[in-house]
Amino acid sequence: MSFSSQQLDTSSQGFSHPLLTQKKVDLKPAFMSYTKVYIHFVWSTKNREPFLDSPELRKRIWVHIKENAREKEIFIDTINGYQDHCHALISLGPDQNMHKIMQLLKGESSYWINRNKLSKKKFAWQDGYFAVSVSESMIDKVREYIKSQEEHHKEIPFQQEYNQFIEKFGFQKGRND
Repeated sequence: MSFSSQQLDTSSQGFSHPLLTQKKVDLKPAFMSYTKVYIHFVWSTKNREPFLDSPELRKRIWVHIKENAREKEIFIDTINGYQDHCHALISLGPDQNMHKIMQLLKGESSYWINRNKLSKKKFAWQDGYFAVSVSESMIDKVREYIKSQEEHHKEIPFQQEYNQFIEKFGFQKGRND
């Protein structure tokens, strides 16, 4: 039951709480939940296969992922990637968690890519993902980094970038890395 901006008559309900000493009490919403939690996600194609082999295909997939996210009330600030992986800067809502967001975005986009025959072989994303929080002061830098993936990966392969992330953020490599 919601009591926002309603009057609650306490006299006939047996309340004896000291804050409810008046006959009628105005109950207004205490606070709204405001959150601002940015996460930089990176996930790769299954076995790091270069399925996303053209800028046009990548753009089409990024647009689709962003549209699908919007329908699911997931806010993707920036998305981009290269032949074998995707980067996304996502702002988490108060009732969202990283695992569920990745499950929704990766699962639906794999299905969509296969349904639309956008890959010569059966397309799939790798099971795991990389995720790290981004402070407010670094948002613009991360946006630019994500937007520059095409240029960035002409010089640095994804495996090298992956290793740098693992080292920079103090993660331990898994057995399959």
